[in-house]
Amino acid sequence: MRLVLASASPRRKELLAQAGYEFEVQAAAIDETRQVDEEPTTYVRRLALEKAQAIAHSSPDATVIGADTTVVLRGQVMNKPADRMDAERMLRHLSGQTHQVHTGIAVVRASKAVSHVETTSVTFREIAEEELERYIASGDPLDKAGAYGIQGYAARWIPRIEGDYFNVVGLPVAALVTLLNDI
Repeated sequence: MRLVLASASPRRKELLAQAGYEFEVQAAAIDETRQVDEEPTTYVRRLALEKAQAIAHSSPDATVIGADTTVVLRGQVMNKPADRMDAERMLRHLSGQTHQVHTGIAVVRASKAVSHVETTSVTFREIAEEELERYIASGDPLDKAGAYGIQGYAARWIPRIEGDYFNVVGLPVAALVTLLNDI
């Protein structure tokens, strides 16, 4: 089976490789704009499916995986920050709060498609000002939904999660394996 990962972040590639899969990566050019009043779970499922379908259209012999992750706090969607100020704003909102991480995953092969949304609740402790400044200065939060990566420096702020850890990293591997088996 030829496996293709659509528009993969380094974290997704690493997780898929660690799970024992051989795959190639292809960029999927889709519009990632959230539709008006679109629920966060609907949004990430739609993007995952559109990414996978975009690649599957040009690679009909492949099994294509699409994924998209977002962070949601009290209904506010936090994708990747636009800049350092946006990252700081997001992290200040997340400080001392519990939020949800939603990852939509989709697998497309020929004319068949399956999809799933995994949700994990993440609790942040209060973030000290000097820690926030150090993290923002590192540049690390700029390419991550919600402006943080659980597997790095921000781990010091997370005393509890409820759900799939790998979902927060960016790819709920167990759920993906189920979809791959289903297709």
